Amino acid sequence: MNFLREFLSRLGVAALWLLHWLPLPLLRFLGCLLGALLFHCGRARRQVAQTNLRLCFPDKSEIERERLLRRHFTCFAQSLLDRSLLWWAARPRLERLIQLSGAERIGRAGGRPTLLLAPHFVGLDAGGIAVAFAFSVVSVYSRQKNPVFDALFLAGRKRFNAPLLLSRQEGMRRAIKAMRQGLPFYYLPDMDFGRKESIFAPFFGVPAATITGVSRLARATGAQVVPCVARLTAKGYAVDLMPPLENFPGESVEADTARINRFIEQQVSIMPEQYYWLHKRFKTRPPGAARLYSS
Repeated sequence: MNFLREFLSRLGVAALWLLHWLPLPLLRFLGCLLGALLFHCGRARRQVAQTNLRLCFPDKSEIERERLLRRHFTCFAQSLLDRSLLWWAARPRLERLIQLSGAERIGRAGGRPTLLLAPHFVGLDAGGIAVAFAFSVVSVYSRQKNPVFDALFLAGRKRFNAPLLLSRQEGMRRAIKAMRQGLPFYYLPDMDFGRKESIFAPFFGVPAATITGVSRLARATGAQVVPCVARLTAKGYAVDLMPPLENFPGESVEADTARINRFIEQQVSIMPEQYYWLHKRFKTRPPGAARLYSS
């Protein structure tokens, strides 16, 4: 069984590798088809996304949320196939497809460490590649259960400028050391990792278990927090390094964490179809609160 799983995994990797030779318009068309297929066949994840959209956009009609959900599946599938480019396309091609703006903001930090705040939009990996073109960075990744895909993800993210990739299980000590040595930290703040090191902060008015790392890292290192938002576009990706957050950290870790969620809400409102709605963002519930997902 393990041999069969490895064979099928490698076959899938080979198919993905072949896709990177295709022109972007054709690859995006295939992403549309894959998105429609995933929408109809991925019942469990579709229900997760439906729950998230219902909670976060209660003022939208059911028809509006359904349209948004279908657009999200399309964007998600397109970004999934685009990984073939991110992992294997030559650097000159990627530089034409991924446009980075605001890189000078890191250089103006005046010797301060930099934390790049990267919310979970579908262009997240393209954002990581764009930043890696400009800087050697440190980032954290979650190990994949499938060893073939785990090796693929790691190799793809290490292609440019020798980034320091740390597993989530290693903790933040090495990341803090790297930040103090001048490496920007590409940090993902908005997934539900359970109660450990999380607090409940509103996200679209719903209590969401939110890691406090942005505030704690800024306090521990004196880092500036630079939002890094990646947008999927018809021509590839646009990655924007925004002005550093002012007066951050603030009065408390709790206030900072709520502020980060509000910032992400603002960005989601600009391109709601590109946020990662397939994640069980509200899986961890406050004591006594009912479960929101069926499984």
